[in-house]
Amino acid sequence: MSHPNGIRAVDLGPVTWRRPAGAPEGGESVEFAVLDDGQVAVRNARDPEGPVLVYTPAEISAFVDGAKKGEFDDMVS
Repeated sequence: MSHPNGIRAVDLGPVTWRRPAGAPEGGESVEFAVLDDGQVAVRNARDPEGPVLVYTPAEISAFVDGAKKGEFDDMVS
């Protein structure tokens, strides 16, 4: 089952959301959940019932690889 981008987090059913280590509870962060079909949902922690973006495992892998290489370091202060 493929989930569309923009689906509301509450409509995904029971999933386990994870946040990055060190991210404050309820603070400015994103949360990730692996869905039954292997896709990865990403939501804004400040809007836990709101819309999510859904990525394939390959897309998440490419993002994590780029983050490890520092490709996005210019986006944060």
